[in-house]
Amino acid sequence: MELSVQTKNIVTDEHPEKGFQCMRAAGFSCADFSLNQYLLNLDIYKEQLNTFFSQSMEELEAFFLPQKQAAEAAGVRIHQMHMPYPIYVPQASSKVNRYLFDEVAPKSLRIAQFFGCHNIVVHGFKLRQYLGSEEAEWEQTEAFLDDMAPLAIECGVTMCIENLYDGLGGHLVEGPCCDARKAAERIDRMNEKYGAEVLGFCFDSGHANLVGIDFEDFIKTLGPRLKVLHLHDNDGLRDLHQIPYTFAKTRENTSSTDWPGMLRGLRAIHFDGTLNFETAPVLTAFPEALRMDALQMIAKIGAYWAQEIEA
Repeated sequence: MELSVQTKNIVTDEHPEKGFQCMRAAGFSCADFSLNQYLLNLDIYKEQLNTFFSQSMEELEAFFLPQKQAAEAAGVRIHQMHMPYPIYVPQASSKVNRYLFDEVAPKSLRIAQFFGCHNIVVHGFKLRQYLGSEEAEWEQTEAFLDDMAPLAIECGVTMCIENLYDGLGGHLVEGPCCDARKAAERIDRMNEKYGAEVLGFCFDSGHANLVGIDFEDFIKTLGPRLKVLHLHDNDGLRDLHQIPYTFAKTRENTSSTDWPGMLRGLRAIHFDGTLNFETAPVLTAFPEALRMDALQMIAKIGAYWAQEIEA
C-alpha cells in the first residue's frame, strides 16, 4: 500500500526537484498534485479569475514538464489531483461559469493525462439551497459529469466525487455526496452507461468528521467504488486539514475523528489503493526547521495505517 501527500507547500514551480525529493525522503512514493492551487477557490467565488487555464495545452504541458520530470526522477508517482473548485458558482456571471466549464475542467483532465494520473477529484455543485432538494442538486452535477465523461474516457481518467460540507444559518451541514448509498447507485449507473470507470469516489475524512458521518458504514457502502482518499484531521468545528490524531474530544485523549472506524471500513473492503494525506496547511503551521519532521510523522502514520488495514 503506497503513501501519498499533497504537493502544495512542498513542491514549487521554481525548484520542483527539491520538493519531490523531499517527499520521497519522508516516505511518500505517490503525490496528490495540487492543480487547484493554480486557480484558488477564494478567487473563483470573488469572480477574480486569472488566465492560467486560458493557455493552450502545449503551453500548459511545457509549464508542467519540469514538475513531471522531477517527480519521475525522484520516484514519485502522481496518483491523483484535484480539479479547481468550485467548478460552478450559482451567483457568478455566465462568463465565469463558461470559463470554468469550457477551459478549466477539460484542461484539468488533459493535464491529468499529461502526468499519467488516473484520478481527479471533482467537487459536486452546492445548489441544494437554490434548487430545494438534493436530487435537483445532483442532476446539475450529473449533467456536468456527462459533459466531461467522453473526454475523461479519452484521457484515461476517473472523475471522483467527494463528500462535502456546506454552511447554512451559521451551521455546518451535509453538502453534496454525503449519502453513500445514493453515491454508490449513481456511480454504478454512470459507469454502466459509459462502459468505463468514468466515476469513482473520494472519501474525505475531515469533511466526514465535520458533519458526523459514520466512517465505517460509509466506506463499506462505497466498497470498490472508493478510488482515492483525502486524509486529514480537525476539531469537528472547522476544516483545518491537520495531522491525524491531532485533536481530542476529552482530556483522556479520545480522538476527535473516528480513525478506528475508518481502518475497519478500509480493511472490510480490502482497500489496496493509496493512503493520501490532504495536509498541506501542516507544512506552514510548523516552523521551517520542523517541517521535514512533520512530513515524516505523517508518513509514519500512513505506514501504521497500512499495516492495520492489511493485517
